[in-house]
Amino acid sequence: MNDQSQAIVETARQYYNSEDAHTFYTTIWGGEDLHIGTYRRPEESIFEASRRTVQKLADLCGTLDEDCTVLDLGAGIGGSARFLAKSYGCQVVALNLSEVENERNRRMNAEQGLDHLIEVVDGNFENVPYPDETFDVVWSQDAILHSPNRNQVLVEAHRVLKQGGEMVFTDPMQTEDCFQEYLNPILQRIHLASLATPTFYCQTARDLGFEVLGYDNQPQHLANHYAAVREEMLGRQDELRKSGVSEDYLKHMDTGLQNWVQGGKYGHLTWGFFHFRKK
Repeated sequence: MNDQSQAIVETARQYYNSEDAHTFYTTIWGGEDLHIGTYRRPEESIFEASRRTVQKLADLCGTLDEDCTVLDLGAGIGGSARFLAKSYGCQVVALNLSEVENERNRRMNAEQGLDHLIEVVDGNFENVPYPDETFDVVWSQDAILHSPNRNQVLVEAHRVLKQGGEMVFTDPMQTEDCFQEYLNPILQRIHLASLATPTFYCQTARDLGFEVLGYDNQPQHLANHYAAVREEMLGRQDELRKSGVSEDYLKHMDTGLQNWVQGGKYGHLTWGFFHFRKK
């Protein structure tokens, strides 16, 4: 990893380790998930919508049972890992950059009696600390965008998957014809030069030897989700302040969320479900 890539990774680690970010995400998302939800009704909670995304990804996999080993790349506080362990009995490795999130993950696993099924690992998904062909499933939700080298993330996913293993993931992306002026404020906030596109992920997967089983484009949920998060944040600002979230963080988050909503609403951002299989 070069110095620039290392700096980007370190920036992401520091952000998710910060008290402001950790308190915000664990409060607003309902305490389990830190990813985009799929919404069926406007009154649904972020937690309900987020759980629906987890279930849809799980439904794509054909191998989820007690004999299945899953690697969750960018696992956050482990909501998906706990869902998989609790619902299917899977053995899950939750690989994540933020030590603060990982400590919360371990604590919640123990509290829910799932720590025997989930191993939480401090690490970077560009350099997965496991041997070749270890896992049946590689799973990720809205995390790969934070990598400055997304090709390497897919290289690692392919390497650690067993023959016939599946990779399922979601990620916020830019559309093929996006307007740069809509994208720039988002990129500046997450300290990246670009986002991936659906074409990039599918073509990179094919080049690596994956079979692309499907991509389900669901851009409306990106705009719906960030609008729901902003509404929840505005309605709970006093609670967030009392929990220690700074005024500066709330101000910048409000602006950032509006940028995501606008980008999604006008067709410059997209999001969806990928399903690959290692040949």
